[in-house]
Amino acid sequence: MKFNVFSLLAASLAVDSVAGHYIFQQFTAGGTKFPTWKYIRRNTNPSWLQNGPVTDLASKDLRCNVGGLVSNGTETITMKAGDDFTFSLDTAVYHIGPTSVYMSKAPGAATDYDGSGPWFKIYDWGPSGSSWTLKAAYTSTIPKCIPAGEYLLRIQQLGIHNPGAPPQFYISCAQVKVTGGGSTTPSPTVSIPGAFKANDPGYTANVYNGGSGSYVVPGPKVFTC
Repeated sequence: MKFNVFSLLAASLAVDSVAGHYIFQQFTAGGTKFPTWKYIRRNTNPSWLQNGPVTDLASKDLRCNVGGLVSNGTETITMKAGDDFTFSLDTAVYHIGPTSVYMSKAPGAATDYDGSGPWFKIYDWGPSGSSWTLKAAYTSTIPKCIPAGEYLLRIQQLGIHNPGAPPQFYISCAQVKVTGGGSTTPSPTVSIPGAFKANDPGYTANVYNGGSGSYVVPGPKVFTC
């Protein structure tokens, strides 16, 4: 569903005054939508703020949300390179901003990986003119050419609905074992934290004042095979 940024201004500011936000909590692969938190690392925010955002650009919580540096018993799903996947939220995104998907290859098992290695971006959802596509589920594809192995698969929605305020990162990570991949080393890669700077145009753009038309999604360029 697409929304015009001007029609969302009042709603975004009003909703942001309450505790509730949204969180990516369900994973779909192979046509199966799995139960909540199956294959997704559950954060350790207090229950009243479990769907709250991360706002500190220097925090390791930017990788997989608060508490997401460890697996906490999360299972790893096996997928083929080239397979589609979907992250679903508890409610549709309602804060204006882009959504991106990143991956980071674990040196061994994804269950033992804290995301301290390099990350590469595989997809962006940005604005179309002055409109943003804000959805309850986001679907993308495991690149066919990446090496087989275990990865953290990270989705990030960035709330930039309050110009001048810190951006809000809504983040979840799934654990994925990729089979049948290729031999391409993904690039460019970034470190998280470190990939996002406070002066990035993607944070400072005023989306209510014509800022969407030339909007640049923060982070590295999207890797393609």
